[in-house]
Amino acid sequence: MLKIENIDTFYGHVHAIKSINVEVESGEFVTLIGANGAGKSTLLKSIIGLQPVSRGSIEFFGDRIEAEKPDAIIRRGISIVPEGRRVFPEFTVAENLAIGARARRSTSQEMKEDIDKILLQFPRLKERWKQKAGTMSGGEQQMVAIGRALMGRPKLLLLDEPSLGLAPLVVAELMERLQEIHAAGTTILLVEQNVTLALKIAQRGYLMESGEIIATDTTKALLESDTVRKAYLGIED
Repeated sequence: MLKIENIDTFYGHVHAIKSINVEVESGEFVTLIGANGAGKSTLLKSIIGLQPVSRGSIEFFGDRIEAEKPDAIIRRGISIVPEGRRVFPEFTVAENLAIGARARRSTSQEMKEDIDKILLQFPRLKERWKQKAGTMSGGEQQMVAIGRALMGRPKLLLLDEPSLGLAPLVVAELMERLQEIHAAGTTILLVEQNVTLALKIAQRGYLMESGEIIATDTTKALLESDTVRKAYLGIED
């Protein structure tokens, strides 16, 4: 589905991503882990067209997309839940979800079907339907952000630090919903600082450090890796 080959990305003079190669197959749940500043969020922004790629290629179902604008990439079937949620605070839950549908130019019937599905996954949003998103809790806003991304009917869902700043019980609930979304057929690429959490719910992972991929394997193997155990889980043999 997604094939990233030897891409380089710069922020000014800072070489944020260095010759990275990443692949995501249809139906997979893949996670990208690493310390803050490793380049994980930059990679997601490069995929969705928010950060220019200076070298290399990004293919989605065989088509090169690294030079396309974000709206064109979204219409191809990639949606992103950005870091910090980025809901529209003055808009209601209903209005936020409607914006996600417009990005894909959904019909009114498709919108209704998608909304019904999202409200089944996140029943709390039904209770908050006419509430302004800016008055909601962090966890509820994250549900709105995920719901908004799903309104685009993505083939590939990108998530940037969805657990950031949320209480453990809320995080556990969100991760259950992500597993359900994946089980229903959506391919997921998850960026997450909570390494233990990410490796428990995903199938395969990439470990980033200083803009480079330093390891890739099944999540089970990464959990058992000395590098991950010592550097990210605080476990010494």
